[in-house]
Amino acid sequence: MSEGSVRASIPASVRGLRSSMAVRERCRVVRDFVEGDNSAHFELQLSALPKVAKLVAEVTKGNYPALQIPYHSRWGHFSPEGEGGARMLQLKDKLSGLSPLERGKAYYDLVIISVLLDAGAGMQWKYRDAKGFTIGRSEGLALASFDAFLSGAFSSSSKNPLRVDAEKLSRLTESELEAVFQVTLQNPMMGLGGRTELLKSLGKHLLSIPAYEGRPGGLFGRLVEHASSGSFPAREILSEVLATFSPIWPGRIELHGHNLGDVWRHSAVVTGDETTNLVPFHKLSQWLTYSLIEPLEWHGISVTDLDDLTGLAEYRNGGLFVDGEVLLPKSPTVLSQSWNVGDLAIVEWRALTVNLLDELAPLVRSELGLSAAALPLAKILQGGTWAAGRKLAAEKRSDAGPPLKVISDGTVF
Repeated sequence: MSEGSVRASIPASVRGLRSSMAVRERCRVVRDFVEGDNSAHFELQLSALPKVAKLVAEVTKGNYPALQIPYHSRWGHFSPEGEGGARMLQLKDKLSGLSPLERGKAYYDLVIISVLLDAGAGMQWKYRDAKGFTIGRSEGLALASFDAFLSGAFSSSSKNPLRVDAEKLSRLTESELEAVFQVTLQNPMMGLGGRTELLKSLGKHLLSIPAYEGRPGGLFGRLVEHASSGSFPAREILSEVLATFSPIWPGRIELHGHNLGDVWRHSAVVTGDETTNLVPFHKLSQWLTYSLIEPLEWHGISVTDLDDLTGLAEYRNGGLFVDGEVLLPKSPTVLSQSWNVGDLAIVEWRALTVNLLDELAPLVRSELGLSAAALPLAKILQGGTWAAGRKLAAEKRSDAGPPLKVISDGTVF
């Protein structure tokens, strides 16, 4: 997709950091640093990893007895109460009059906006739908964004409500998002201002990409146009996601004037060039990439090489390794104090999460008797590590929160 792509003018050093390969390689460097007993925050106890793998396998079998596991993506969050996918049937019915291409763009509009709104909301916040079903955390954010999309909250056109467009996003107000998420003094949400600014930034940025026609869903059209022989490698989807959306992230490290997005510093990563000390994670972008796969498959395009993507450096997967005692804090303050996302403790925690997920994957496959082809990392996360992390958190803390306290701005966790 390089010819005519939004990536065409991006320097090689920036493109290199905008890749899952860079995430994997640089997280491995941080892992080696910690394993060499150089970290002030963590030490590894790898002997506990098989026990964690057994837990993940048990949770996976409990969630999916027939081991028919979907990808770890946003789409599953639109049916959190186990109602058999009624919301998705409703959505597909409402979009049934569109052409397959326009339907795919609408799916991308919805899922992109929903993922971008998916950073941690805090443990107090809850969403209540029209039927009275109430839920918090990631699933609550999913339902709120789904219902807002169906109501036309992200469209500037009353004649075309089931879309997301730049005109509406660029003038979105925090009070409008408060209404979408039912935020009150009694129902507070972390990072609401950050979410608002992120969507406004997205709206303004979309206007600079003519091929997208002012919609995040324009990405669907580009991927379909460039799919080779009816297939597309997952790493190429991520590359286009990062090239398209990296400029919208607030206050991030820049290189040659390009916003790097979810990239942070650690002194262990020494490269001898201008990217030294930089550790990419691209958590929301990879979560988004996983969530873009199904609409392509519904359109008849297969996505290949899923395991080129990495595990997600977020607090449920990370919490699994802390609560599962694979990752041991060296001091009580690691768990008791509050951290910013760029602090070394959090950079190390996230890098170790990515690396340990790769190490855990074959152990989980062995426990379940499945091959890497049958159980790619995208399904292990869903089965899986995310749910097991949540289970351990509920057992260890009354609020079921993560083991480390991270100050969220609504754009990373």
